[in-house]
Amino acid sequence: MLIGLTGGIGSGKTTVAGMFKSLGVPVYHSDERAKDLMTTSEDLIPKIKELLGDEAYVDGSLNRQYIAMKVFSDKSYLDRLNEIVHPAVRDDFHKWAGEQTTPYVIQEAAILFENDAYKKFDRMILVTAPKRIRLNRVMHRDQVAEDNILARMNHQWEDAKKIPLADFVIENIELARTASQVKQIHKKLVELTTSKEF
Repeated sequence: MLIGLTGGIGSGKTTVAGMFKSLGVPVYHSDERAKDLMTTSEDLIPKIKELLGDEAYVDGSLNRQYIAMKVFSDKSYLDRLNEIVHPAVRDDFHKWAGEQTTPYVIQEAAILFENDAYKKFDRMILVTAPKRIRLNRVMHRDQVAEDNILARMNHQWEDAKKIPLADFVIENIELARTASQVKQIHKKLVELTTSKEF
């Protein structure tokens, strides 16, 4: 069974993914794999340079600040970059998922609803948190200005738009409560796979 795990920036989806991992569930981190593919794929590198220029790479590594500046100041660049990278990540995920032996696997990604990818999963888990908490988390984590984070948030849907499309919603404010929700969802998902009702 393929499970999508998503949430807006600063919601704590990576923390939640770690909780599922501790229960023995394999988790595919889309952002990490995308960055890896963007620096190793002989197919992707020329396409990214063609779109964003040679400055997209420094000494063979992604110039992440330059790329972020380009794509978050002009949405057309973000859309075109996603059109290049997302299919490669999707193929990589399915190859990885086919190698796992657990009842279900999770793909963790930031924009599964926004790009309609959620329709390809058996179930969707959405991680939420109030906007102010999310802002504070990201400012503390990335040491970036609030307006920079708000610009990134504006490229993602509001939680209110995503909640009706999710099968499970985890409100990630207090860690002990989040861990409890993760265990309940894990139990339900394992039951679903054994009952073959997905």
